[in-house]
Amino acid sequence: MANETIITVVGNAVADPELRYAQNGKPVANFTIASTPRAFDRQSNEWKDGDALFLRCSVWGDPAEHVGQSITKGTRVIAQGRLKQRAYQDREGQNRTAIELEVDEIGPSLRYATAQVTRSGGGGSGQRQAPADEPWITPGSSDSETPF
Repeated sequence: MANETIITVVGNAVADPELRYAQNGKPVANFTIASTPRAFDRQSNEWKDGDALFLRCSVWGDPAEHVGQSITKGTRVIAQGRLKQRAYQDREGQNRTAIELEVDEIGPSLRYATAQVTRSGGGGSGQRQAPADEPWITPGSSDSETPF
């Protein structure tokens, strides 16, 4: 993870994500986010759109299936991940470079919408069951004495 460029992008899904499965059965969702900066023009007293950034994104594993079920064309999303550079040759044989976002986290933007979250069975509630004999986990009152 060192020396990787991590960015956060807010924008709209250009189309429904394409959900596919690799030969090993691992799911991958590919989609494009369009992010358009806006600035207030004081002379005209109105908002002006800047040039749109179209960023191709991919997400792997269980989150790919979640994206496939949750994100649709036009959904405003917040995505965070690592920029990756990919070299390829186009149809004319010219060398090209593409910059893509390998998504680590993604969700709907709640600025102009609401969402209802349904937790999936796997992964992370962030809580795990503590062993019964673990003294540091034993609940106490705020008046409890520090154990050292």
